[in-house]
Amino acid sequence: MSGAEAASENFPVGSWLLPARLRPHVFTFYNFARTADNIADSAELAPGEKIHLLERIERILLGEEQDPGGYDVVIAMRDSLAVTGVTSRHCLDLLAAFRQDATKDRYRDWADLIGYCKLSAVPVGRYMIDLHDGSVLGYGASDSVCIALQVLNHVQDCADDYRTLKRIYLPGDWMDEAGISGDELAAEDCSPGLRQVLDWTLSGVGNLLADSPPLTGGLKSTRLALESAVIIAIANALKNKLAKNDPLNRHIVLGKRELMMSTTSGIFTGIWARL
Repeated sequence: MSGAEAASENFPVGSWLLPARLRPHVFTFYNFARTADNIADSAELAPGEKIHLLERIERILLGEEQDPGGYDVVIAMRDSLAVTGVTSRHCLDLLAAFRQDATKDRYRDWADLIGYCKLSAVPVGRYMIDLHDGSVLGYGASDSVCIALQVLNHVQDCADDYRTLKRIYLPGDWMDEAGISGDELAAEDCSPGLRQVLDWTLSGVGNLLADSPPLTGGLKSTRLALESAVIIAIANALKNKLAKNDPLNRHIVLGKRELMMSTTSGIFTGIWARL
């Protein structure tokens, strides 16, 4: 894996805000997750092949298969967990989400989508909290933030997910209520019905982010608290931009100026929450 993929993410991965001694472990976790996610998102592999490869990664991670066979990144993750004492549960939950991606491409409702995010996104925040000495308030606020970030990515990538993999990460009952089908995601512009579903979804993201303030104050690591505050600020900015723009006719991302403003405001918010 190259650092280029980490640099292209919406949110910082192992930024300078985090302790230098822990950044290598953060990148190891990222590379592990990205490797498994790339398997799940492959348009070339059949569902059975994806599951076979993901199950092999799990066996290597747990030490049940010694020959990495091209999966040195999994060995690195196993070694990192041993050094840091962080549980393998977070990695195993991610693998469960990616196996689900291999066979499931529709979600009945908001609760069904949130259930997926609890496997695909929540473990990331929990891993970071465990790596950085925990939180006095537990995982709750982190879970809400991570689910919000995942749903934002789903809205941002809704056209590409459908066009390349025929996946829809939008609540099916909302689509039914709006009277739209998945084929509308292949269009060049949002129909009024699809725009309504995206707005409902972004409203759900807003509710999740509203639960985020305790996260920054509860983390034991001040540096992780600052990084978290920046991520929350970026998430709110991206949510607002997606609400005003059409993700079908172009990929909606924050520009450099928007990222700089979010980073600055996030750092100040984080510092204030720690006072």
